[in-house]
Amino acid sequence: MKAQKKIVIIGGGVAGLSCGIYSRLNGYDTQIIDMHTKAGGQCTAWSRKGYRFDYCLHWVVGTARGPFYDIWKETGALNDQVEIVDHEISMKFMGEEGDDFYIYTNIDRWEEYLISIAPEDRVPVSKMCNAMRKTFRVAPFANPPGLRTIAEYLGAIKMMPLMGIWIKHSKQACKDYFKELNFKNARMLKFFNTFYAEEDFSAMVFLMMLSWFGQKNAGYPMGGSEPFTSRMAKRFGDLGGDLTLGKKVQKINVEGDVVKGVTLHDGTVIESDYVVSAADGYSTIFDMLDGRYVTKQINEAYKSWKLFSPFVQVSFGIKKIINTECVTQFMLARHKMIGRTRLDLGYSVMNYAFDRTMAPEGKSVMVLRYDTPWELWEHLNDAEYRAEKELIATETLSLMEKHFPGISADIEVTDIATPLTGVRYTGVWKGAYEGFLPSSKNLGKNIEMTLPGLKNFYMAGQWLFPGGGVPPAGQSGKWVAQYLCKKDRKAFKTQ
Repeated sequence: MKAQKKIVIIGGGVAGLSCGIYSRLNGYDTQIIDMHTKAGGQCTAWSRKGYRFDYCLHWVVGTARGPFYDIWKETGALNDQVEIVDHEISMKFMGEEGDDFYIYTNIDRWEEYLISIAPEDRVPVSKMCNAMRKTFRVAPFANPPGLRTIAEYLGAIKMMPLMGIWIKHSKQACKDYFKELNFKNARMLKFFNTFYAEEDFSAMVFLMMLSWFGQKNAGYPMGGSEPFTSRMAKRFGDLGGDLTLGKKVQKINVEGDVVKGVTLHDGTVIESDYVVSAADGYSTIFDMLDGRYVTKQINEAYKSWKLFSPFVQVSFGIKKIINTECVTQFMLARHKMIGRTRLDLGYSVMNYAFDRTMAPEGKSVMVLRYDTPWELWEHLNDAEYRAEKELIATETLSLMEKHFPGISADIEVTDIATPLTGVRYTGVWKGAYEGFLPSSKNLGKNIEMTLPGLKNFYMAGQWLFPGGGVPPAGQSGKWVAQYLCKKDRKAFKTQ
């Protein structure tokens, strides 16, 4: 029998696990190498004294139907036993003056709510919500460029009447979209101008996010991130894949512009026919490949595309159940200081009491998060870092007391994750947990999966797509396996 070709995949997050699973399904000898001691990458969680603190999933696209759903079922991330929770309220924004604001996941319910607080804006509210409803029919391609079927293109043709929405709003910033709608109600204007209009955030992403919720296709898989990726890792192992943990790739070995394998930090050389990097994009291109295969597009992306701001996460293990009106609340507190960070907007508090797997019976987990500039963290020494975490613990506990008086007496565990936590365990560039921010300037400008002049090498992961996130990561892993099968003249299999 012809020997299997060997693939080395750098990174055991969602993209790497997806690529590994599909590679094994199609007969490749596949090894995933990850720097952390557990698979999952940034889609992870950790346990402290019986509590589990989740670092990623609040919701994920593809929990009911569509190409992403197919990937989650094929890779084992979701199965018929996984309960999906669709929350009624996506988020409650709490203003400093008591002017709270709700985002409902049901678009009809949200439209009704918005008109109730702003009857003078009935027309623009309905116009915005109708645009969200129209995007129900917009579906991503299942297959990568060059491998799409006639049926897929025919489906795209049927969606042509909706392309006007995409063309207009993908290149339109939210602030311009809201200005065009011409809202007049002060309460609505405060919300839209505070939470979406300050960044060059694409209006199309805003519309699609509410559309996914409205279709009940962006739910929360009970158990969160760790079981999600653990099921993928098990699927890879059951298929005979080699998952190598706690080892970091230092270099991608290239001879005559042909990839030959990788060299680990301990000097171990692993030879392979193909190398797929599902690791941090910047580290891959500029460190592992010494910046030898940089395109104009890559230079533009890493020099000018805005990144997602890193965040600090403070997790609390609480020895009783705390009841809240909704799962996630955002407290508006502009310019308040937490440690070294001056908040641009405020902070969120997520109550995991609805997920019975996160804590022992009768107990619960609450998580406080806030954005923080990378520049505040990149040069801290050990003593400064420890002092900052201690200050954060004290000040966030004070904030929790403000919202939940007496909670301090019930907190059993406090855990702090910072931008440096993500860098330490995943190597993510500048702590940008979802890569490039989807803006009016870059939405639709994906980075290619191959590098010109370099053979037998592919990239996967969220750094290829502005907006990042778990679904594009999982799909990119599948797409790489499809390209490999085409190159080797194999019929691609998903089972």
